[in-house]
Amino acid sequence: MYSKAEAQIIKKEFWVNFAEEYPRKWLLYDTKIKDFSFKFYVDNKKAQVLIDIESKDEEKRKIYFEKIESLKQILIDEYIPDAIFERNFHLETGKIISKIWVEKTGISLFNKSTWPAIFDFFYENMDAFERFFYEYQDYITDLEINT
Repeated sequence: MYSKAEAQIIKKEFWVNFAEEYPRKWLLYDTKIKDFSFKFYVDNKKAQVLIDIESKDEEKRKIYFEKIESLKQILIDEYIPDAIFERNFHLETGKIISKIWVEKTGISLFNKSTWPAIFDFFYENMDAFERFFYEYQDYITDLEINT
């Protein structure tokens, strides 16, 4: 087990190494949609690449999720075959968000020998999520409801 300080040092080293291995600017929070972001996550058991839809406005969260869900087959067929969709994901804080993600298990932030696999997983899946988003951005961001 690592102390909190040791864990922080390892986390920093991990992210610096990832940035050096794949030097590019990721979309992440710069989606132009409030509370709609792309995220990297890694701990001692798994790595994830996610789209989090965290809008406090329940209706907006629902619409954004349903728009992406309507493109689910395209996302799975052309970009991320293992994408998981969860309309109502409960955070530990009690907040409910929507998320779409892909996960890799059997790796650990604290096992440097798994870092190359995590870096590749992060790059391949975030790149795919971003290409998907850019392709369908106009549709996803248009909240006008045509009846």
